[in-house]
Parts: sequence; structure tokens; C-alpha cells
Amino acid sequence: MSQPAPSPAAARQAAELGPMLLRRRAAVAGCLIAGLCGGGFALAATPPSYVATAEVLVSPTGVQDQTNPTTPRQREPLNLDTEAQVARSAVVAARAARLLKSDDPTALRERVAVSVPPNSAVLTVAFTAADPVSAASGAQAFAKAYLAQRDAAATQALGAQVKVLAAKLREANAALSATIGGLPRLAAGSADRAIAVHRQNVLNRQILTLTTRYDALRTIAVTPGMVITDARPPVAPATPSPPLYFGSGLFLGLLAGVGIALVRDRYDTRLRTAADVERLTGLPVLCEGENARELRELAMAVAGHLRDGGELLVRSVTPGTDPEPIADDLRVALTGLAPIWVRTDRSAHADAALLLVESRSARATQLAHAVRQLRRTDTAALGVILLPSHTELPRSDP
Repeated sequence: MSQPAPSPAAARQAAELGPMLLRRRAAVAGCLIAGLCGGGFALAATPPSYVATAEVLVSPTGVQDQTNPTTPRQREPLNLDTEAQVARSAVVAARAARLLKSDDPTALRERVAVSVPPNSAVLTVAFTAADPVSAASGAQAFAKAYLAQRDAAATQALGAQVKVLAAKLREANAALSATIGGLPRLAAGSADRAIAVHRQNVLNRQILTLTTRYDALRTIAVTPGMVITDARPPVAPATPSPPLYFGSGLFLGLLAGVGIALVRDRYDTRLRTAADVERLTGLPVLCEGENARELRELAMAVAGHLRDGGELLVRSVTPGTDPEPIADDLRVALTGLAPIWVRTDRSAHADAALLLVESRSARATQLAHAVRQLRRTDTAALGVILLPSHTELPRSDP
């Protein structure tokens, strides 16, 4: 589906953005420098933090573990998401605090992060500290504390199972002894003796099964896992990042510079270029810059407007700018084109007028005021002659 074409107003605003930023380049450059300096100050004021990582291979302990359904992300039977939570639990944090000789396990817990790489049975333990050595020590301590906690939990579970089986064996042996002890009192071939013999056989099989399970549990070796990558002190801090700080400063400076440029350009009514004149007043610029000395095309345009002749007023909008040189040049240029009398007297009534504006010295309000005065006398404002700032135009030779 094609994107809708931008509106003419939006296209015009986008086209005017570049020239506007060029006009306000000092403000934009100042904001960029300020943003860059601000990023540098923030970088210097932010204390560095170092992150060290240790990798732990989690293996089945031999005791019943919490299993996890295999998925494309997690292909190991162990529930490593649960193990990751255990690795940063309060119990593991307390063990790590004892290894690090720290009195605040909660603070240590807030500085550790545990992640699970996809398709692996590995836990990545990351620890953040103010110096590289402490970061490496913290990551290594949490990795060892997790394995120790996993080993202790498995050993405790295994001991509980052994204890239960031992109790069942004692009960079965006691029942077997009681059954064997009652056999002599039962008559041979009687139903009670047959039942007692059957019970004896059942108890023998049960004792054999329990003994096998008991011996198997007694020989289980708990394997919680191992640290496959020891934590090393990082060579550089993880934060603060100079590209991030300087880039953010430049970006914020650019936003501030564009905003200030837009505000200043919106409320600044000085007329610098022909685009400013046409944008702020709506009047066309008929002659600009050095072209003011060659007024032939301008004279032809004036003659086309005043075909039957008449009076043309050349009026200066900028205080201190003498309109006589331009008026003299126009008189020469209009010779032979139309019977037009060029005047500079503001009090004189004229059929049309040209407004003389000096760049950077006049404002849109002054030009608008001059246009309103002309309208009171029914004088049509044909357009603007824009002169460069502080430039005196020489008079043409007759």
C-alpha cells in the first residue's frame, strides 16, 4: 500500500527548514556544543561500573530435579528458568555474602543478574561493582554459592529419601519377624498357616525391593554442576558509555537548537533575504542585491503595470536609506517605455509604488506599515527592491 503524498504545506515547511537552520546556524551550533559539553560533564560525573560474568554448567544432581518441557528455546530437561531464579535468590545471596565477607546480602542481590543462553544448560551470572576486582569476585562468589546451595538442597533431599526408606525397611523387617515368629503356633496345612506363609513371601519381596532402593540411594553421588568459565576482572567499565553520553548530548543539543531556531525564526521579523520578505509580507521581491543597478527588467514590469503612464513612488522602508539613486536609475530605465513620472516624495499621490528595503535593517512590521499607508491613498504596492546591508548603490550615468 503506497504512502499518501505529503501536503503542499508540509512540503513547503520541509523545504524551508534547511534555509531556516542555515540562517540560525549560530544558535544551532551553540546548542550542539552545549549538548556535547553537557554529555562530557555527565560522563565525568557518572561513576564507572564494571560487570564481570561467570558461566555455570548445570547438570542433573542425581536426585529428582524439577524438569522442564523441551522447546525450541530450551532443549535441556532441567528447568533453567527456575534455576536462574534460584541463583539470585536470598538464600544464595546469603551464601555469597559469607564468601565475600559482606553484611548486606540484599545489596549484593540487587547487583547480580542471571540469564540463560538459548539451547543450553548454562547459567550466565553477571555481577556489577565499582571496580573490576570486586565485580569478578562477586560473580565468582554467586556462581559458587549457587552450586553449593544446589548441592546442599540435593543432599538434603537425598537424605530425606534415605531416611524414609530406612523407616520402611524397619517396619517391613519387624512385620517379617512377627510373621515368622507366629508360624510354629499355626497348624500345618491350615488356612491361617497358608496366609502367614504368603505374607512372609510378600514381606521378603518388599524388603528386597526396599533394600535395593536403599542401597541405590546410598551410592548416589550428587553432581550440582560446575563453573565452566571463571569470572575475570573486566578491562573497561560497562557504564558510562562515552558514545552513548556524547551521542545523547549531541542529539539533545540538536533538538534544543532546532527548537530555539524555530522560535527565533517565528518571532524574528527582520528581513534578511528575498525569502524572508515574501514569507513574512507576501510581497514579491522584484530586484535583489547587485541587480538593483540594472533595472531594465524592473522598468519593463513597471511599464507593463502602468501602460497608460502615471506616477511611480519609490519609497524607502529602511530608515536612513536614500531612495533617490534608485529613482534616478528607474527614470533612465523607463525612458522610452512609458510616460511614467518617478517620485520619492511620500506625501505625493502616486498610481503605484516600489518599496526599498535594506537587508537586515528593516522589519516586516515596518514594511507592513508602509503598505497600509499606501492603501490609504489607493496606491498599489508593486513589490520590493531588496538592497544588501550597508551598501550604497551608485547612480547610473545618464
